[in-house]
Amino acid sequence: MRRHRKVKIVATLGPASNDYEMIRALFEAGADVFRLNMSHGDHSEIAARHAIIRKVEKDLGSPIAILADLQGPKLRVGTFANGEEELAVGQGFRLDLRDEPGSNTRVLLPHKEIFDALEPGATLLVNDGKIRLRVKDCGRDFANCIVEVGGTISNRKGVNVPDVVLPLAALSAKDRKDLEFVCELGVDWLALSFVQRPADVEEARALAKGRAAILSKIEKPAAVKAFEEILAVSDGIMVARGDLGVELPVQNVPPIQKQLVRKCREAAKPVIVATQMLESMIESLMPTRAEVSDVATAIYEGADAIMLSAESAAGDYPVEAVATMANVAKEVETDPTYTEIIEASRKAKRKSVADGIVAAAREIAETTNIKAIACFTQSGTTALLVARERPRVPIIALTSIEKTARRLCLSWGTSCVITDNVDRFKSAVVNAVRAAKAEGLATDEDLIVVTAGVPFNTPGSTNILRVAPCDERLIYSSHHD
Repeated sequence: MRRHRKVKIVATLGPASNDYEMIRALFEAGADVFRLNMSHGDHSEIAARHAIIRKVEKDLGSPIAILADLQGPKLRVGTFANGEEELAVGQGFRLDLRDEPGSNTRVLLPHKEIFDALEPGATLLVNDGKIRLRVKDCGRDFANCIVEVGGTISNRKGVNVPDVVLPLAALSAKDRKDLEFVCELGVDWLALSFVQRPADVEEARALAKGRAAILSKIEKPAAVKAFEEILAVSDGIMVARGDLGVELPVQNVPPIQKQLVRKCREAAKPVIVATQMLESMIESLMPTRAEVSDVATAIYEGADAIMLSAESAAGDYPVEAVATMANVAKEVETDPTYTEIIEASRKAKRKSVADGIVAAAREIAETTNIKAIACFTQSGTTALLVARERPRVPIIALTSIEKTARRLCLSWGTSCVITDNVDRFKSAVVNAVRAAKAEGLATDEDLIVVTAGVPFNTPGSTNILRVAPCDERLIYSSHHD
């Protein structure tokens, strides 16, 4: 199904989007990738949603990517004797390992790793940062704090520790079970929470064993500091602005978002901007103007994808939220300013033959009346390189590997087509032309650019480019192969 936009839309599934009719409606409204949130739903529910997505994919004949989002370790306080307590600014409050109900002066924090890493002066944030504690003194099993921002603290509220890299693996025991389950199920992307260092990504990759691509969620200050190293070992990135906005001053998040999106594009790796994009549409049919502007900003920045969370998983208007995102994208991408911004932010870092081929394809497409760039790809790398160029014309990724086609559904401007194996360039050109016409991108009178690698079916071998007529009689009358 051809999308009349370049940015992709990720829709999270949940109680509001649980059956065939709704999931198909979300896809038809514009969702390109479905997110399965492993924090909610047991394995049987996740398997049922996965099966429905694959049925929609089969019925509509269009590849769909499935992203499983692992929960990551959850740091929480214990319980209180009264259920909740009020903390006043300036009072003392102690966190410790005593497994007893909490009071106005102390509570259990059942994470020895946090105490091992804490130092005096460190900040602890409770309940999404609504309560802020400053560590006065600490030991191996306690932290005496001063309340800097007070409020209500209650049972099992989450704790963030923004100042230190915690000696915690990104994968909990639950995550390891979930990872194996969804990899066997056949998801395309794994989103990894609580990433602090490159080793976290490498651990997940070793467990995935090539069955899914690894997408690192950037939601901690440590991940921002180590971003280049994390990006190098990741297949994609999610800018998880919710937790970033808790652990960092909120004014830091917009420039970080811009920087991360640009670095991902330079590396030719897909990047999703996520969290609170159309939050008000959980309960309202109309988004706020600020939310629409936020979605537009991510598109202007050149993000590969924008994401809905509770809006599509638990909201009252899941289909309308997807349609709103799609409509904003279409409007932004027809703005001449959008083209100017995207092209001004193009950075040439070309080191290989494939880099040169895709850059030439984009330049030819923009200086002549070319309707599309069609690229044959085994691993998906060539399509990602074409997408990095952000050409003005559509990109068609042709591959014989179903897994590659699905993964590329997350990549900017790319229509994915599963095709037969080819062993001659003329056959490849014919397949590309047929795909361009089937997608409604070209007619017999038009031209497309085709890139491929010879020998065929060898990952990373892109070394040939041809401007091809879409009239197959002209292709067959050519003496070139």
